Amino acid sequence: MNATPAIWRARGRRNARRAARSTVVESVARVGMVAQGVLFILVGLLALRIAFGGSGGGEQADQSGALRQLAAQPFGQLLVWAVGVGLAGLAVWRLSEALFGAAEKGGHKTRKRLLAAGFCVLYAVLAYSVISYATGAQGSGSSDAKSEDITARALAVPAGQFLVGAVGLAIAAAGAWAAVQALRRKFHDQLRISSVPRRSRMWIDVLGVTGGVSRGAVLVALGIFAMEAAWSSDADEAKGMDGALRSFADTPAGPWLLVAVAVGVALYGLFSFALARWRRV
Repeated sequence: MNATPAIWRARGRRNARRAARSTVVESVARVGMVAQGVLFILVGLLALRIAFGGSGGGEQADQSGALRQLAAQPFGQLLVWAVGVGLAGLAVWRLSEALFGAAEKGGHKTRKRLLAAGFCVLYAVLAYSVISYATGAQGSGSSDAKSEDITARALAVPAGQFLVGAVGLAIAAAGAWAAVQALRRKFHDQLRISSVPRRSRMWIDVLGVTGGVSRGAVLVALGIFAMEAAWSSDADEAKGMDGALRSFADTPAGPWLLVAVAVGVALYGLFSFALARWRRV
């Protein structure tokens, strides 16, 4: 009988620690969504500059170009650090989802947990890249150069062509799936939709659908370039974000398709701000 209060106290302390961890994880996740949004907006604006000016002022429409834009602003170094820390927060949040399940519908399913683990690795790599840039430990090479280097190394290993082709197919399939999910407004499952003001729901749908489709289109382009590199066994065929975006200007639709995709990428950045406020975490 005397042990019961002690058990309750221990359980209460565990619940308090769990609640504290949950609050911390939620806070860093929402900060990370804002950081992600900043990067998407800057990349979209750089792509628009390329579409209308042809060169983008010598910048690349990718993470390195976005970081240079940030660093050039007042308190720029601090802003770059904030983005890196925010992306690290997203990695921590995704890790918690992989271990304990997500707050969204079906978040405890194995497929959702594996997807969260994949995002954890992606955000960890991005955070490391941004923080390395902030500390000066890593240069600001373009995404195209980095993609070509990684592809060349992959092609050099046994069954390298198959590996690169499989990765390219997976990226293209993920992009197509993401675009379809955006069109179906599946992001509603991730939102605390009842907390969103009715007047804001229409704008969230516009941002989520347009931004999601554009992001998916860029991923499809990245995957296709990787498959072309595998088919030709030529790493120069691989492209990063900058090359994938520029490729839209080489289609029959010309620069206007790049304009549409660039606007969509920037809108996805605004959608990330909405996620930071209303996403289930």
